[in-house]
Amino acid sequence: MTSSLWIGTRSAGLARLAEFLPNAGSSYAATRNEDRGPDDRSNVSCLSPWIRRRLLTEAEVVRAVRGAHGTTASEKFVDEVCWRTYWKGWLEGRPQLHAQYLVEVARLKSQLAEDGTLRARFEAARSGGTGIDCLDAWSRELRDTGWLHNHARMWFASIWIFTLRLPWQLGAEFFREHLLDFDPASNTLSWRWVAGLHTPGKHYLARAENIARYTNARFDPRGQLDESAAPLTEEIPPPRPVPPVFDKPITGDVALLLHDDDCDPGSLDLAGCTVRAVAGLAMPAPRATRGVAPAVAAFAHGAVEDALCCAERRFGVAAVRLDDSADIAVWASGHDLPVITPYAPVGPVADALAVLPTPPRAVPRAWDRHVWPHATKGFFQLRQHIPAYLASAPMGS
Repeated sequence: MTSSLWIGTRSAGLARLAEFLPNAGSSYAATRNEDRGPDDRSNVSCLSPWIRRRLLTEAEVVRAVRGAHGTTASEKFVDEVCWRTYWKGWLEGRPQLHAQYLVEVARLKSQLAEDGTLRARFEAARSGGTGIDCLDAWSRELRDTGWLHNHARMWFASIWIFTLRLPWQLGAEFFREHLLDFDPASNTLSWRWVAGLHTPGKHYLARAENIARYTNARFDPRGQLDESAAPLTEEIPPPRPVPPVFDKPITGDVALLLHDDDCDPGSLDLAGCTVRAVAGLAMPAPRATRGVAPAVAAFAHGAVEDALCCAERRFGVAAVRLDDSADIAVWASGHDLPVITPYAPVGPVADALAVLPTPPRAVPRAWDRHVWPHATKGFFQLRQHIPAYLASAPMGS
């Protein structure tokens, strides 16, 4: 798929879900690890850009797949959706790790300006000039399409860290600039997981045989990879409690601020609220010094525009398009109303909202409120709580 096929609207996401749904059961489980190349993505959903912006919610996608294929056949696909939730909840409990990542990226970018050798190695990896065919192809694919198969992302990160010996933070930043589905939690923590920093002593080593097998021999980097490297090490901080805002309901007349972390106001639980004003702002990467790829920015802005149109229909009020985070305070001051917003997890949106003179009150998703408290340790602790939630929760929440 090319980036032109990813359009930042809910209707485009629903169309892709409908197209993929017949393959989301046992066929997906059997073939999901195959990276067939950018011209054939029939074995995977490619839904992540829409789920990332919550143009589609996790709950509705999981229900659709379970409804079409049953609990057992849909298990692998549901797991993949829940991995994104796990990463979000895990980072929500340890926000300092994302702050440390940003500090390290800034430090390393300064180092690149001074260290010509490091800069040359880094630019070769970014531009597809390492001589390792698979990595170079994936680098070009990422820049050309804004997406990579999940297996390719793991291989790419492993080769970057353990064969090229490049800082993982710079690889994560490369993904941040180009991935249409970039998510601060999934991206940062997946790179840490590959490096061995998420589960101490356990890292992911790309192996030539595995790459050849799952790319149908498109690539075979035998003799080019370090397949015996040791994991990186770092102490993991204990988690903080789930944010207390999750337990504070909001009622009465409100002004609703939408953002590109959550673009489905149609399913947002606003029981007890009367929305009198709506505004929205896309903030795809305010801290990315290189900026983000045009396709990434276009998808984020399109998602917010779609959310505002949806909000106008649902609440019967005209929506205001904001151009900068500084405009939020100006817009809010024009309404004698409390400002609410969909809960923004750890990342650039949350950072921008936190420094406002009067930060808006956050409205959490039921999915996050139920699942995040179980994301303190390993993934499978969280996974076992999903069926009970789906059986009892409202549609789309």
